[in-house]
Amino acid sequence: MPFATLGLPPVLVKGVRAAGFVEPTPLQRKAIPIILKGNDLIGVAQSGTGKTASYLLPTLTRLIEGPRRLRALVLVPTRELAAQVESSARTFARFTDLRVAAVFPGVPMAPQERVVREEGVELLIATPIRLLELHGRQALNFEDVEILVLDEADRMVDTGLATDLRRILKALPETRQTLLFSATMPPELNRLAKEALVEPLRVDLAPPSKPAAGIMQAVYPVPRTLKADLLNEIFTRNEVRSVIVYANTRHAADQLARQLQKRGHTVASLHDRDNQMQRERAVNDLKRGRIHILVATDVASRGVGMDGISHVVNFDVPSRPEDYLHRIGHSAQGHPGGDAFTLMSPEEQPHVAAIERYLGRTVPRVLLPDFDYKMRPTEFKQVVSYPVAVKPLLKAAIKPAPRPPIKTAPKPAAKPATRPAAHRAAVKSGRPAPRTAVKSRPSSKSRKSGGRKR
Repeated sequence: MPFATLGLPPVLVKGVRAAGFVEPTPLQRKAIPIILKGNDLIGVAQSGTGKTASYLLPTLTRLIEGPRRLRALVLVPTRELAAQVESSARTFARFTDLRVAAVFPGVPMAPQERVVREEGVELLIATPIRLLELHGRQALNFEDVEILVLDEADRMVDTGLATDLRRILKALPETRQTLLFSATMPPELNRLAKEALVEPLRVDLAPPSKPAAGIMQAVYPVPRTLKADLLNEIFTRNEVRSVIVYANTRHAADQLARQLQKRGHTVASLHDRDNQMQRERAVNDLKRGRIHILVATDVASRGVGMDGISHVVNFDVPSRPEDYLHRIGHSAQGHPGGDAFTLMSPEEQPHVAAIERYLGRTVPRVLLPDFDYKMRPTEFKQVVSYPVAVKPLLKAAIKPAPRPPIKTAPKPAAKPATRPAAHRAAVKSGRPAPRTAVKSRPSSKSRKSGGRKR
């Protein structure tokens, strides 16, 4: 089914093709017609299912006709996702005159305020806190907003933004269309959805609750400062190919890519600000062997096909179990029995514990032979809490964690028999001690006869 059959205007279909999209994903096929009809929508789907295009394309369709004022808002939890959504929106709308902008913290507010106040935009992508700051400075108003999108709404609720979202909802027109996209629906988000949406339709492509069969998982305990050294050792000893390494932030991904390049590896970074075609090109370079390692963030990897990846490495432990499942799932696409391993620093143990609770089982801890971890035995015990024999993830790269010595408690010493007071008094005065002063345990023969002497 081509995008043209979904009811999108030709000018947007042209932009979609220029972005490298050929056919809509299952989520896009279901969600776009519903949104075009004006219904509120709840889309429950994991990352990589095409959520961004699912709401951007019908939103841009509506904005093509109408006044040139702020008419659509997209709220996202992070600046990285805001930049990615802005890039996608500009790509889809490249053959229109629609104005798109993104506002988020971490950069000076004055340029962003100037954009929304003087230049004006029809579609604004924002994080909740920065949007409220600009609204408080009267840099923008919400009187003409027709569409509100809550993207990755579960993350916004998890990070304590529910109160800010409710403040924004109160300031928006009640006649708006509201679209909510999320990987999960925790109780607080369900309550928020009841307040924000009116008779919503639901498209549910629930994320997997467990990894695909055949994925070999392991956790490498290592101090944070030695993570790059350990990863280099693993890659050097085994000459792995087609590896995607996940970092939690773009800065960490760029830094790791530079470190690996200096050590002779062919590496590329996957940036969330790259357009769809650039991201697809980077992944294709990995699959075809032009590069061997691709360093990415969760945001940057969304919306691109990751089939054919042989190894997935969590350089940083993800804070959400759902992100862990999404990451390691790439190693099963086209490579049954693929490997997925995680580098865990001591401070990341709570995140690993949360992942294991979500999986319903523990993930083996393993050590790289002859690698200097620079950790004291007590520190090892903290991060390697149990021994597990595992099948090697990378040939000859893993040995089971050593079993800690089992300490047995010493047997308590037998208490000496206590003498009665009459015996102690006799000894003190020099008199012979009475023969019955110390009670002895009756013999088995005495016990059989009732314990009485004949």
